[in-house]
Amino acid sequence: MIRAVTFDLDGTLLDTIADLAAACDATMVELGRAPHGVDKVRRFVGKGMAVLVERCLTAADGRAPDAELLARAIAVFRRHYAVVNGRAAREYPGVRAGLEAFRALGLPLGLVTNKPAAFTGPLLERTGLADFFVVAVSGDTTANRKPHPEPILHACAILGVRPEANLHIGDSDNDLLAARAAGCRAFAVPYGYTEEGPVDTANCDALVSDLLEAARRVAEINRQTLPTS
Repeated sequence: MIRAVTFDLDGTLLDTIADLAAACDATMVELGRAPHGVDKVRRFVGKGMAVLVERCLTAADGRAPDAELLARAIAVFRRHYAVVNGRAAREYPGVRAGLEAFRALGLPLGLVTNKPAAFTGPLLERTGLADFFVVAVSGDTTANRKPHPEPILHACAILGVRPEANLHIGDSDNDLLAARAAGCRAFAVPYGYTEEGPVDTANCDALVSDLLEAARRVAEINRQTLPTS
């Protein structure tokens, strides 16, 4: 049976690209470079904050930044993103109804994101999603980030479930690879930020239209695995 569910955040629960792009563009302008805009920044998201900033600098200069410039740019980005984090973030359709449905099934829910903890908590509070989750594992909670399995394994330990009894839901192969490496089941949603293109359905147990469909599938899986008298 599925006894717990973990979720990705950006691109799965919330569309945060407007806030991320605003912070990226403000960072570029402060550093004397041209802003990129939402469409280009969307392609840079997926591997955490440091990679996002590095990709912005590389696209602006045509070469990878040195360590000093990258560190300075990350500090600038953090300052700008702290201001706009959650300002324009929007739930994807079916998210709140799906989370309510999972909660009605009696399953503890966790969050596993590559976003730094300094931004994860405020974003969940500002969007009213914080109370759904028993645990939030951020990109700097453990030594490794997704696609490494450690963050999901850490969440499972706090949720008190074996990895094979956990379902992870995300929008990219980054999530699916982490779930597979952790030994969890994995569902994918077709929207969100997929830097490599559409998710590889070979890496997941199901491609679901939204979280409400995911909850219905979990309810059916658990019904089918109940012992018969």
